[in-house]
Amino acid sequence: MENFDNLSRYKIFLAVAECKSISKAAAQLYISQPAVSITVKKLEENLGTTLFIRKAKGVDLTEKGRILYENVKKAFRTLSDTEEAIRLQQSTGHLRIAASNVLCKYFLMPYLKAFTGLYPDTDISITCTSSSAACSMLAQCNIDLALAAKPDNLGTTVYHSLGTIEYVFVCTPAYRNKLNCDEDKIFEHGNIILLDKDNVSRRHLNHYYAQNKINPLHILEVNEMDLLIEFARMGIGISCVVKQFVAQELRAGSLIEINLSEPIAPREIGFLYNAIKPVNENILKFINILATIGG
Repeated sequence: MENFDNLSRYKIFLAVAECKSISKAAAQLYISQPAVSITVKKLEENLGTTLFIRKAKGVDLTEKGRILYENVKKAFRTLSDTEEAIRLQQSTGHLRIAASNVLCKYFLMPYLKAFTGLYPDTDISITCTSSSAACSMLAQCNIDLALAAKPDNLGTTVYHSLGTIEYVFVCTPAYRNKLNCDEDKIFEHGNIILLDKDNVSRRHLNHYYAQNKINPLHILEVNEMDLLIEFARMGIGISCVVKQFVAQELRAGSLIEINLSEPIAPREIGFLYNAIKPVNENILKFINILATIGG
């Protein structure tokens, strides 16, 4: 049978080796300095060798002490990794999702709620980022699922559609009356509030402008869809928003839609996962939920 008498001493040995001081190791371990000294001495006696060279200010490892240190450190790391693996086995895995703030708030939440209800032991991490960044993270296998607009080229990704989102220009009735112009002239007379140029939705809108030879004269830029909606509510200008997000305001009449002769093309959104690597079983569980609640 193996002799493990020294196991309890190795933690103290590591502390002394890393602190290069018996007194500092004692302070780190919250035990007395004599207790540390006695433990090191007993370890040396048991192994029949000298592990430390005592100096006026601290200690240094001998060659045999260095060999022992490296192997004890490795053994402790193995134990730590094994403990972590056992803890993870007690859960049902991990699921990493990335989505823009807007898609996270307005689309991800119901699916997330359903998933956590069915699989409460699965660890989930959410990264709020732009749709383009989410797709990039997916390509690099840094996440399991991306919620984003459907890419032009799917490549190695599998796509599950949630349907389309529709972009409209909205403002308060008072602001619309103040402009006193035809619908298609609003870009010449109104304050047009848009997402910043780096946003995927803004690039989609810029394509619409180019196709219809539109050149807005007064543009205000923000970085969040919620701000677009809030500024429109405040009567500051005309915001380009996702129609589904202002459905309540449009029904109540607090915001009105600008009826353009050429509407903005809708965009399809959905969940994507990378098929280039073995598929995380939690991805498939999540995708199965989409059909359950209408995705």
